[in-house]
Amino acid sequence: MMGDSNKRYGSDEQMDEDALADAMDALEEEHRNLEEPDEEDEEEEVDETGLLKAEVADLKERYIRLAADMENLRRRTEREVKDARVFAISNFARDVLAVSDDLGRAMQVVRDSQTTEDPLAAVAGLVEGIAATERAMITTMERHGVTRVDPMGEKFDPNFHQAMFEVPDTTTPNNTVMNVVQPGFKIGERMLRPALVGVSKGGPKA
Repeated sequence: MMGDSNKRYGSDEQMDEDALADAMDALEEEHRNLEEPDEEDEEEEVDETGLLKAEVADLKERYIRLAADMENLRRRTEREVKDARVFAISNFARDVLAVSDDLGRAMQVVRDSQTTEDPLAAVAGLVEGIAATERAMITTMERHGVTRVDPMGEKFDPNFHQAMFEVPDTTTPNNTVMNVVQPGFKIGERMLRPALVGVSKGGPKA
């Protein structure tokens, strides 16, 4: 009986050792599976990395091209602004040269008149030449949007007039322009130079 019992116990111990060995083998296999990634996973990771690198390269190329375009635009804009600053008044300067020619012709008339025995002819020629030059100058400025501000008799406007003195007058509405010392000029609606004026004082309110 005792022999049978030992035999039984020995058999159980052998079975426990076999089960333990199988468990250890299973753990080692699972560990190997964890350490060694699947080939398909590796291929997918490689493909994804390649796509990311290609996308980065494309973005870098686009950025470099955009930066070059912006630099070219900046240089072209600077050149156009510089040219506009230098040549913007070309047409105006050309017209002013025509006025200068008129003034030169008027002075030539005066010089020619000095050789005559009639000094009044020289004076008349000078006056006529200056008047013609003034008309040509005003026309030229108006052609380029520069208009004259001559506010005689108008209500004083500090946006366009500069009061130099006051003129006592009880019959004229207060702050009326009574005297224009120097006319003003504006380009479009922007003042280039205010008119220098004298305004009434002591009259009724406008």
